Amino acid sequence: MTDKQLRFAIFGNVYQAKKSASIQKILACLSQRDALVKIESEFYNFITKEQLIDAGKAEVFEGGNFDADFVISMGGDGTFLKAAEHVGSKNIPIVGVNMGRMGFLADISPSDIEKSVAAIFDGDYDIESRGVIQAETSLGNFPECPYALNDISVLKRDNASMISIRATINGEYLTTYQADGIVVSTPTGSTAYSLSNGGPIVLPSCGAFIITPVAPHSMSIRPIVVPDDSVIELDVASRNHNFLVAVDGRSVRCEEGTKIIMRKAGYEIQVVKQKGSSYFHTMREKLMWGADVR
Repeated sequence: MTDKQLRFAIFGNVYQAKKSASIQKILACLSQRDALVKIESEFYNFITKEQLIDAGKAEVFEGGNFDADFVISMGGDGTFLKAAEHVGSKNIPIVGVNMGRMGFLADISPSDIEKSVAAIFDGDYDIESRGVIQAETSLGNFPECPYALNDISVLKRDNASMISIRATINGEYLTTYQADGIVVSTPTGSTAYSLSNGGPIVLPSCGAFIITPVAPHSMSIRPIVVPDDSVIELDVASRNHNFLVAVDGRSVRCEEGTKIIMRKAGYEIQVVKQKGSSYFHTMREKLMWGADVR
């Protein structure tokens, strides 16, 4: 059990008005333990002005302008990814409270909030390190935040024809994809967009990247797993001379001729897990493995 005053930074989903009880619950738990609470400004305005929740003595911060002992993400996996983007290289552990649907990253249910907060103050939790992938271009730094906990996707724009993507790994030619795009994911992101395109599930502890085509023209093209010390370079040709790059869903339009380079980031994201939690149990529960739905 810690004797020091713990500091928490809270990110939340502003589109989940029906989940205000969970927000009140976690604020009450932290207040009872004399924690210092900071709330991201958009979420603070949502809960205080729209939900009329009393945030007590909570401070307000913008984006990544905060310091804390723990970050709490209140929402689904999308909210967790937003929190991870702003945590960046701060090395602050993230606690994911699942107020969404699937919740691979945000895996603490609202009913477990009190127990989970108590466990944090008692030091009774585990930390998992999750690898991050970053993007850069042949023109220099990526124009937006270049880091992804889940995946980086190169995709055709709007109703354009499929694009041609020439891929090399560590300078060695792999193949040229004729497809709607490809997804390069971390093991954390293997259960997200990559999975929906037929990619494999890879345990978070594995040091790997998964390259998964999106609607490939050739049936012989299949996902491939490469070591996470690989440098992946993509050259894209498109009939409308531009394409999209989505970094954990944050999309940027790039001009044809722009080479996209992906590699492992220089930091990892720390995820708070309940003691005894099991990734295999999570898969069985979230993906309904073995469930008889007849």
